[in-house]
Amino acid sequence: MDKNTLIGMLLMGLVIFGFMWLQRPTEAEMAERQRQLDSIAAVQESQERRDIVAGNVDTLSSTEMKHLYSVFESMPADNAVINNEGVMLSLKDGNVTGTVTVGDTTLQWDEVTATTSTNPAAHNLAVQAVQKALDMYAKNGSFAASLTGTEQMVTLENDSLKVELSTKGGIIARATLKGYKTYNSPQLLLFDKGDNDYSFTLSNNTQRFETKNFYFEPKKLNDSTVLMNLQLEGGAQWGLKYTLVPGSYMVRMEMVQKHMSQIIPLNINLVDLDWHQKISRHEFGKQFEERNSGVYYKYAGKGGDVKYTSESSSEEKEIKEQLKWVSAKNQFFSSVLIADSVFSSAQIQSVVTNDTRDYEKYLKDATIHTMVPYSSDKEVPASFYFYLGPNRYYMLSSYDKYSPKEDLKLTHLIPLGWKFFRWINTGVIIPVFHWLGKFMSNYGLIILVLTILIKLILSPLTFKTYISQAKMRILAPDIAKINEQYPNQEDAIKKQQKTMELYRQAGANPMGGCLPMLLQMPILIAMFTFFPSCIELRGQSFLWANDLSAPDKILEWGGNIPILSSLLGNHLSLFCLLMTATNIVYTWITTKSQPSSSSMPGMKWMMYLMPLMFLFFFNNYAAGLSYYYFVFTLLTIAQTYFCRLFVTEDKVRATIAANAAKPKKKSKWMQRLEEAQRQQQQLQKQQAKRRR
Repeated sequence: MDKNTLIGMLLMGLVIFGFMWLQRPTEAEMAERQRQLDSIAAVQESQERRDIVAGNVDTLSSTEMKHLYSVFESMPADNAVINNEGVMLSLKDGNVTGTVTVGDTTLQWDEVTATTSTNPAAHNLAVQAVQKALDMYAKNGSFAASLTGTEQMVTLENDSLKVELSTKGGIIARATLKGYKTYNSPQLLLFDKGDNDYSFTLSNNTQRFETKNFYFEPKKLNDSTVLMNLQLEGGAQWGLKYTLVPGSYMVRMEMVQKHMSQIIPLNINLVDLDWHQKISRHEFGKQFEERNSGVYYKYAGKGGDVKYTSESSSEEKEIKEQLKWVSAKNQFFSSVLIADSVFSSAQIQSVVTNDTRDYEKYLKDATIHTMVPYSSDKEVPASFYFYLGPNRYYMLSSYDKYSPKEDLKLTHLIPLGWKFFRWINTGVIIPVFHWLGKFMSNYGLIILVLTILIKLILSPLTFKTYISQAKMRILAPDIAKINEQYPNQEDAIKKQQKTMELYRQAGANPMGGCLPMLLQMPILIAMFTFFPSCIELRGQSFLWANDLSAPDKILEWGGNIPILSSLLGNHLSLFCLLMTATNIVYTWITTKSQPSSSSMPGMKWMMYLMPLMFLFFFNNYAAGLSYYYFVFTLLTIAQTYFCRLFVTEDKVRATIAANAAKPKKKSKWMQRLEEAQRQQQQLQKQQAKRRR
């Protein structure tokens, strides 16, 4: 063996020895491992002793009893209590006392440790319950002392929001929004105790610690800040610090810790987060509110989009990209968890509530599993904001300041339609609506003024539509003569040329009446998405409507009436009826002013079906939306009669005559059209010769 080989082997040995030395378990890990081995041995010993003692009952082994006393020794002397799923034990003067409840049976500790029993089945279940509790304490190691405690509620509140924190799990258990109410309650609970829970799962190489199982020690640092703390072995601490931001719906949540590296290795860089919320019902119209609820989430980054689960059915999604925030949202209110950093990935589930016990109270079950970056040597390894409040546009927009590096896009919690329609709402409708709200407090009048302003802006288009329809009505006899002059199919091109020549001379456009109407459609569609999402209308009354954000029911019926209930539900809305009636009147006025067509005599009657369909479609929608369409159509009818008053047929005929007298220069488009028609005519002649 030469010198270089010897040196190489020595270096390899040093590397291996160094690696083994660095990877050696700490004293805490060795003690934890021994505790687990003792627990396993106790369970095995108990299994071996079963069916041996008299009365065929299970008993706790000596190892399990030693483990029980070691659990008590790890607890504070003044609070040595085990409380886990029916097991309620305490240590007093060195003796274990308490009860174990299984089903409807409660056994005293002396009965549980006895070797005989008059009720072997209950006795054995009680022993198993104690064994399960001991196993739970063994698995939670350094956190075991926090498995027992008494739940307390700590309150933080400002002028807008009241949150109640539970020491069990250290979570926000209840959130009350001030100044709002529901259809059946004078106060609005965004979620009640038991409806909202979340848990962080810390892990080392052998164990997983779920914070929902632990009782935290509350410490109120000031009027707006509470620390939920866990005091662990070896002076380690882990907790959640909550700060209610003054005058807002934001709650700051920080994960705080000390000396956690002795429990959680430094190679653990992620922490699991599980969040579950039953999305509560707040509005009178449950069906419509349900269609506007679900789980929303935003991808991380400046250009991150906002997506959501299905609003009409249950859905489960697995997201591998990073997220900035996740939300459990209903029609007008949301719970949003915003990460200061990111959520590394997520599994999201939204389930429609079908259980009859929960049907009237909840809309959906939202479940979110995700992970957040973590380091056990940082004092604040992760931090978040909880937004617990209304879906109010300008308020959500103002919260972008909490994320200076990227636009949070919280306003996308408000469904305002596709990108183009959303631009109309955010750039025009919402600013005007908000501006009008500074001068008027009655939202019925605000909608009226807004509708009038929209009609004034669109009036040039309405005027052009009327002029175009008048021209087409006057030209109808001439068009009929052309149709009679060229009745055969082979003369179709000539007939088309003559018709186009007539339109050109008269200055008429057959599409002139359609284009202005099409240009109005984006605004109508934008308003269709705006009103059902406008929280300002919530609870606002106008005339007979008690709530402009809900249907204005004038007639209700119970039970399920075949066909009628499937089309209208169980009520009839007055504004929807008025909207339908005005649409029928407007359809009658429009069809009367249009030239009649003998080729399609049933088309006019088909036009009346659309207003009737509106009745069935809008009956469950917000009264504010039906009221807007009703006023809009009413103003359109008034504009039509106004146009007729100032634009007579004589004036239109004079305009047509003046256009016909002017020299016409064919446009390039018309030249290309005539050239195409000429080529098509030649092709038809060639085909006719071949057939001969």
